[in-house]
Amino acid sequence: MQQPLTLVGTYGSPYSLKMRAVLRYRQIPFKWVIQGTKEERALPRPNVALIPAVGFPNDDGEITELIVDSTPLIARLETLYAPRSLVSSDPVIAFLQLLIEDYADEWLTKPMYHYRWYPEESVERAKRMLPFWPGLHLNDAQLKRVGDDFAARQIGRRALVGSTETNAPILESSYIRLLEILDKHIEGNDFLLGTRPGSADFGLFGQLSQLVCIEPPSTRLCFDHGPRVYSWVNRVDDLSWWPVEGDAGWYAANELPMDTLAPLLAEIGDTYVPFMLANKRALEAGSEEVVCEIRGAEYRQGAFKYQGTTISWIRDSYAALDNPSRKVVDGLLDGTGCEKLFN
Repeated sequence: MQQPLTLVGTYGSPYSLKMRAVLRYRQIPFKWVIQGTKEERALPRPNVALIPAVGFPNDDGEITELIVDSTPLIARLETLYAPRSLVSSDPVIAFLQLLIEDYADEWLTKPMYHYRWYPEESVERAKRMLPFWPGLHLNDAQLKRVGDDFAARQIGRRALVGSTETNAPILESSYIRLLEILDKHIEGNDFLLGTRPGSADFGLFGQLSQLVCIEPPSTRLCFDHGPRVYSWVNRVDDLSWWPVEGDAGWYAANELPMDTLAPLLAEIGDTYVPFMLANKRALEAGSEEVVCEIRGAEYRQGAFKYQGTTISWIRDSYAALDNPSRKVVDGLLDGTGCEKLFN
């Protein structure tokens, strides 16, 4: 494609920054358009009012359609642009990328939401700062009204996404463990599964871009429990300079640094997996509430239809593995709790 893409998003959206970092790393020309500005209002409406949205131009450069959802967008880009791919040709590594990315998108987003809309310090900051991104020229009274209205809507959704007083220890301890795991992994590795980034790195980056750089309580925790993570997030924001040659740079399955990767898989197995399985059961039973046990504590939240879709993506990808690759994946996941997704 010769014409630049258009990426609609905002700085407080983890998925928007995830996609922006992907486009930067892949050196794909694009225009960054902030949601809520007059430039965004001049574009077509996506089928679902979500961000990020990517506009793919026709031969004349006109944007006639905007597509949402970061994981399918990453997959679509793989079919259009060959250089600096995010997907390894090794099916084992490609599968692990997808699993970790989905953990970031569907579980780590809960601590992200929690630290923005649960601590009073974060709520007051969000009310003051988030409206500036689309509304830089609003007066103080307008900014306060927009911030108050937006905060009221988001706080009203806390229980739906799991940010409650009962769940707070689960979400907060999960975030701290992840910081410690990543900090140790980054000490010896540039990225999760190689010397080049993949979709898993960008999935984690999206949520961490808010947790370690914007929300005050979670930023302080990052300095205490994962100082390398702070620098890593800043680096991943723009990897257009990172050298990549062809398909080189991925670890082979037998080269994976399991001393630091296995704890990450175990963390996924302890949190994301029981939630995703319970959510799937709730959807199948027609229940509006998800109830499960996470590391010995009861966890409750509203059932999410979309996460019933993503677990199907993971299972379909696992089922599509050839027998030798599936055996390798089974060996890597055995005992981490992740294997329960496929039992």
